[in-house]
Amino acid sequence: MDQHHETLEEEATHVTDEARMLLPGIQALLGFQLMAVVNQRFVSFSAFQQLLHLASLLCIALAMALIMTTAAYHRQAERGRVSRRFVNLASRLLTIALLPFAVGVCIDVYLVSMLILQSIQASVAIGAAAFVVIVGLWFGLPQIARWLADR
Repeated sequence: MDQHHETLEEEATHVTDEARMLLPGIQALLGFQLMAVVNQRFVSFSAFQQLLHLASLLCIALAMALIMTTAAYHRQAERGRVSRRFVNLASRLLTIALLPFAVGVCIDVYLVSMLILQSIQASVAIGAAAFVVIVGLWFGLPQIARWLADR
């Protein structure tokens, strides 16, 4: 298998491009979450489900903050240069941001399932299945690929 090792500049470009790709989706989801609170059906949620919505909103906001930290850090701490520290920090922040994003999305999947199905058991199962799939694809698949590449 042919491999090309990226230069530091290429790595920095890729990690910032990846953050740019994630950010619009996170911002859109955050906007929908904010709109949900003023929706008439929001009051049909129990107090616990409303707190879950708040938890999901906070998870998505945390994911957005972690992703945007890359740009804020670079502009303020390492403007005009690219360092290994920046690339490593940006990669870590991007990876860490995926976890609260996954949790927030899966809580929302549960809540939407509750509105549609009116079944706690089915909604929990659907939310949990979404979590397993998302975490498997975002974390498990890359780890398997890394393990296979190192063999």
